[in-house]
Amino acid sequence: METKQPNSSLYRTVWRWHFYAGIIFAPLLIILAVTGSIYLFKPQIEQVLYQDYQEVTPQGDKLPASQQIEEVKKLYPDAVVTKYHPGENASRSSEVSITAKNESLTIFIDPYTGKSIGELNDEDRIMDKIEEIHGELMAGTLGDRIVELAACWAVVLIVSGLYLWYPKNKLLFPRINIGKNTFRRDLHAVPAFWISAGMLFLIMTGLPWSGFWGSNFQSAATNSGSGYPPSIWTGSAPTSLIKTKDIADVPWAAENLDVPISDIQGFIPLSIDDVVTIANREGMHPSYSINIPQETDGVYTLSAFPPKAQDEATIHIDQYSGAVLADYRYDHYGLIGKIVAWGITLHKGTQFGLINQIISLLICLGIILVAFSGFYLWWKRKPKKGLGAPKAPPIKNMKFFLFLLIGLGILFPLVGLSLIFVCLIDWLIIKRISAVKKFLNA
Repeated sequence: METKQPNSSLYRTVWRWHFYAGIIFAPLLIILAVTGSIYLFKPQIEQVLYQDYQEVTPQGDKLPASQQIEEVKKLYPDAVVTKYHPGENASRSSEVSITAKNESLTIFIDPYTGKSIGELNDEDRIMDKIEEIHGELMAGTLGDRIVELAACWAVVLIVSGLYLWYPKNKLLFPRINIGKNTFRRDLHAVPAFWISAGMLFLIMTGLPWSGFWGSNFQSAATNSGSGYPPSIWTGSAPTSLIKTKDIADVPWAAENLDVPISDIQGFIPLSIDDVVTIANREGMHPSYSINIPQETDGVYTLSAFPPKAQDEATIHIDQYSGAVLADYRYDHYGLIGKIVAWGITLHKGTQFGLINQIISLLICLGIILVAFSGFYLWWKRKPKKGLGAPKAPPIKNMKFFLFLLIGLGILFPLVGLSLIFVCLIDWLIIKRISAVKKFLNA
């Protein structure tokens, strides 16, 4: 026997919005869940894919970084060296990033022999492609906005889904022997309940990377000082008009950090070996990279993307004097910066290692199950004519839910814009064309 569902206008309104949001955004959520599941295991996957490039046999002391870079310059005399990444441990190769003929290449160097192991075009990195699909559907700014819109509407799906699940039985396990229709509904609703908190966490920790909501959120955190303090210089340092994210890949909290300039010009720049010495002296995490300045007033920028948030670091070094102009660590972050830093490492599955990866994987698999079970539930219930959406109640009976949608539209501006678009479509097309109105049960 099936559980009778509430027949109130509010219930039908929530059901209708949940229905349409699911139909429209479930395919995108599946893409995000699949690519996210793969990206969680980036360290293990790249270890297999690039093992021949990354693994070396330790044999005595490593050669100076300058000698390794000279080998790269011999192999690519017309290239510009942009970054140096020493290996994280004794058995890892060094990496030298260059630009040559409008291409970005990574050259892997055996730090013990100074010889090149191989090169990799950055455009060919498989996990970078997965990340690009996950973040922007390989469609640039437009793709970024679509992904952000899907993520924000997923919050609407979670809120509305919890309301639909709550009123009656509040089941924690699917019912098997009460009928196929009930089992199909439970197969969608029950797993959705179990993953709702994890799904919401993945959404909210992913949004800071988004191009619209994330950029505005980051600016607000920066301006309020809760992202990073207004002044974290270790000494007096003139600043440029450039943000750190424009010259290097750095942790989220440091992206809007003003880049200082090297004001002691005319001297011989520091060697890369001196910069490595400074990095070791300052206790940089072994995962750090050195971004090499291309301008006479530029600075060496060191950044570390370690597995754990508390090990993050961003340092700017005067390219002539070697003075540390800015040293920005996790301990310097404001409250929001620390929360986002933890959120990102948890989102990527690195903060707690394998257990973190497995828990996040289960959430992603749950999202896929819920999306497919929702589609299956709709397909089985769908009438021969029409889309099968719940009947739209009168607008006067939707006040509470409308206020909720308006609130979500303010919190997530792309949701607000899409709501305006939906209302215009409803007024200009759906209400005026009887066949469409009947098909959508409007």
